Amino acid sequence: MATESAGTSAESLQEELLRRARERAASRPGASAGAAAPADAPGRGRAPLSHAQRRMWLMDRLGHGGASYSVPFATRLRGPLDLDALHTALTALVARHEILRTRYGQRDGDPFQEVLPAPRAGDVRVVETPPEQAHDLLVEEARRPFDLSAGPLPRVLVLRHGAEDHTVLLTFHHIAVDGASLEIIAREVGELYAAATGRPADATGNPPPQADARPLRYADFARREHAAADRLEEGLRHWTGRLDGAAPPPLPRPVHPPADSGVRPAGVRTVPLPSRLPEDLRALGAAHRATLFTTVLAAAFAALHRFTGEEDLLIGVASTHRRGVDMRGLVGLCVNTLPVRVDTSGDPAFTVLVERVRDALLEAQRHRDVPFDLVVERLGATARAADGTALVRVTSDVMAEPTVLRLPGTRSEHVDVGVGEAKFDLSFGLLDTGRPAALVQFGRAALDEATAASLADGFAALLTRVAADPGARLSELPVRGPAQSPASAVPARVPAVPAGGADRLGEADDMPARGGHPAAALLLAHPQVAEAVVVEPDGGPPLAYAVLRGVSGPSRAELRSALRASLPPESVPAAVTLLDALPRTPRGATDTSRLPGLPPAPAPGGPLGKTVTEAFAAVLDRPVPGPDEDFFDLGGHSLIAVRLAERLRGALTLPLTGLDILQARTPRTLTALLEERAAQRATAATTPTRPARSRGVRRGTVLVTGATGGVGSFVLRELAAQGRPVLALARPESAHLVDGEGVDVVEGDLTDPGSLRAAVESADAVIHAACTFVRPEVDVAAMRAMVEAWRRGPFVFVSSVDAYGHPAGDVVAEGAPSRQPLSPYGRAKLDCERMLLDAAGAGDRGGASAVRSPLVWGPHERLRDQLRWGATGVLYQAVSRRQPVGLPRPGTHGHAWYGAPWVHAAALARAVTSCLDEPVHGVANAVGGHVSWQDLTTRLAELLHPGRAGAGDGVAGAVRETDDVHPDLDHHWQYRADRLAPSLRERPGEDWRTVLAEMTGTSGL
Repeated sequence: MATESAGTSAESLQEELLRRARERAASRPGASAGAAAPADAPGRGRAPLSHAQRRMWLMDRLGHGGASYSVPFATRLRGPLDLDALHTALTALVARHEILRTRYGQRDGDPFQEVLPAPRAGDVRVVETPPEQAHDLLVEEARRPFDLSAGPLPRVLVLRHGAEDHTVLLTFHHIAVDGASLEIIAREVGELYAAATGRPADATGNPPPQADARPLRYADFARREHAAADRLEEGLRHWTGRLDGAAPPPLPRPVHPPADSGVRPAGVRTVPLPSRLPEDLRALGAAHRATLFTTVLAAAFAALHRFTGEEDLLIGVASTHRRGVDMRGLVGLCVNTLPVRVDTSGDPAFTVLVERVRDALLEAQRHRDVPFDLVVERLGATARAADGTALVRVTSDVMAEPTVLRLPGTRSEHVDVGVGEAKFDLSFGLLDTGRPAALVQFGRAALDEATAASLADGFAALLTRVAADPGARLSELPVRGPAQSPASAVPARVPAVPAGGADRLGEADDMPARGGHPAAALLLAHPQVAEAVVVEPDGGPPLAYAVLRGVSGPSRAELRSALRASLPPESVPAAVTLLDALPRTPRGATDTSRLPGLPPAPAPGGPLGKTVTEAFAAVLDRPVPGPDEDFFDLGGHSLIAVRLAERLRGALTLPLTGLDILQARTPRTLTALLEERAAQRATAATTPTRPARSRGVRRGTVLVTGATGGVGSFVLRELAAQGRPVLALARPESAHLVDGEGVDVVEGDLTDPGSLRAAVESADAVIHAACTFVRPEVDVAAMRAMVEAWRRGPFVFVSSVDAYGHPAGDVVAEGAPSRQPLSPYGRAKLDCERMLLDAAGAGDRGGASAVRSPLVWGPHERLRDQLRWGATGVLYQAVSRRQPVGLPRPGTHGHAWYGAPWVHAAALARAVTSCLDEPVHGVANAVGGHVSWQDLTTRLAELLHPGRAGAGDGVAGAVRETDDVHPDLDHHWQYRADRLAPSLRERPGEDWRTVLAEMTGTSGL
């Protein structure tokens, strides 16, 4: 964590006295370390997002979130670890801090936050793994996406390396925590764990200091920030003047962008420093009334000046809103970005630069309460360079010893878990630890590895030089500029290519010699692109076409984003179109006359083009723009991009995101993108589908919940194939993910009973496939609301075989009595079934069907996650890491077979939709088959370790049969599925071996 930040300053004596008084009060008898926060006060309702949160929310909505804003916090603990106590401590932590159980929604275009009830128990996942294989597992867990609209509860993963050796990973979303929050969380988890175990929290034997049982609610902080918005005008005027004419520093983009540039890939370089160097730099700063943070920031400005040759430079630093006693224990995102602008001209001595940076930083701190997002909105188009580069692309920081969990009876060691994505193009840092080091973090789409390594070496040498010779002038410092100037990192502008011709280059290196378009060469340099051409029609911008090497690869947006990162604006194609093959003339040349989209209209025309330009005008509150006017020049920013995308998505019923707006930027380019998507939809609509069956009930609108999930998406496809009108329930944040021709979307959420009632009342039939999996109380309340609103037509509920609990026999008939023990998930499913079946038959209500499904397999990301981490996760993870696998021996505990029931998602969808016409009026099983743990392990080994002789055999050979049954593998029941057997009958490609290959990405095997 940063030892100092731009927002840190000496606290007044009065504030320090107040802090000490509060600590004394907290330690009085009667306080309890395990005390949770009081129950949510009624009527608090929804709150606005803080400005920092809104930035995180926008990044998520725009598609920029990825893993960049996951906050992994990992500690290796040696010694006896009480998992029950850890579970108790984490549950109490989430109860105490509302921000850790807050969801983020949208209403009328504006985001809000809403506190959820405290969970009765959290989920702590334990995985056995040797230490040398822990890193990949930790990174995979840290990179798993959060669903902000459902509430990003902290994820907990415990890797068990041995009886007294564990790694604990807590993963948060940045919208809920900052660096200071992790320190609070680490301290309180230690206190709560100590209370749960009855052990002292430290080696002295003293009881733990008492945490505040009533911490400040983060929502109150956000409300307070919004209430002060009208007092920010003076600060906004300051920043507008201070940043007038500022531009992001030019960086030498790599000629060959990384293949994964669409996800902002990150790199990092560290260079060890002498152990006394931080103290020497601290002394240097003190001599000029500057902190270590300021001195390192001055070094970053010096390095950037030497690297780019620019004199007017801007670097962003993190500031904090944590001021005042009441915010010391607040968990939440309380940071702001301060853009520090410094003039490095005149070849000053480094000490002079330190003083310039000190003064600029102090000036910025005086206006630190102005959220940077508001500054960007006020600046408008001037907040970005001509090519769209953000104003703050370079940052600086000082990092101290990392925070770790300290649990009584264990020894703690920090574990670094990098998510591999860059928030900024370039960051300078100093590790102020027992092993100091210079740090350069970089986006690999902004700098290549060799340039970054040279810059890191130069920054380390610069820090060493100025500590020894503070009076050295900037021209004498060791950082060198890149081998190429920023302009020479990409080829010069080439002559236009007429519509009848195109460039086809084999390698990017021969672009200048052969006169080809640089975009074509860069596309061909991508390892997953087989062919590419770029054409420049008369009167129009360049257009790119590419053919991928395989069935999957980068999207159009990712390819165009990579081109934008490496080319000057005039060389970036207006669109990249992916084709199955390039059209050819009889002699084999590319036939550009048959490329789609040529020639472009002089301006967006037709109803679609008119809708786009009118939407631009309406959302931006400006006259109708010209076809090539830039979104940012028109005053657009991230939130407006989200609103524009949602307006067009609603008007055109075409998929569109805010990120599409930011990448397209002009009405012409956006119209071309939407025309392409309309054409794809039209092509899909002409694909033959099997005719709809005759139905015994009235054809009407079917409401489908969980439409973006693994089961719901297959249900939508089946209903579309039958030609039924569909209403898909989706959260506003997920509406654009609903896929299906003729599907209407209604906004709603399982946590919003009113939206559920309204959706059910508007439909003629219901298929309820949504589920939280981890919050049974929400699932039951949602079913209650839906049943209360159910007035007509059939109702199909996708339940689970977990509702049977632990039946007495190994073969389970449909509708057999449930038997304890039932998991909370299974109990919730059973309660929902009873609610539905009790309500059936009254009034015009149709038949009720509870369809109990087992493991669902199919080519969908949600289902892939369940394969990797769900009930089969223990096998999947062991096989993927080539670990020995212990499987139950047949006959153990009197059971001849152990394994898993499963169903293909497409077969489940057929079974579920068949209940609309022929309700089962009770419970039916939707089981496609059963696979033994031995067969599943062998198949996973074949799929996860292909291409090596004996690879699969090597893993399968490590399988041992045991009488000690792992809890996750203690399944020996086989379920009859007679009522829905016709729909469940296996079709080509639906056998378990094939679907597993599809789910693991090895379907060619």
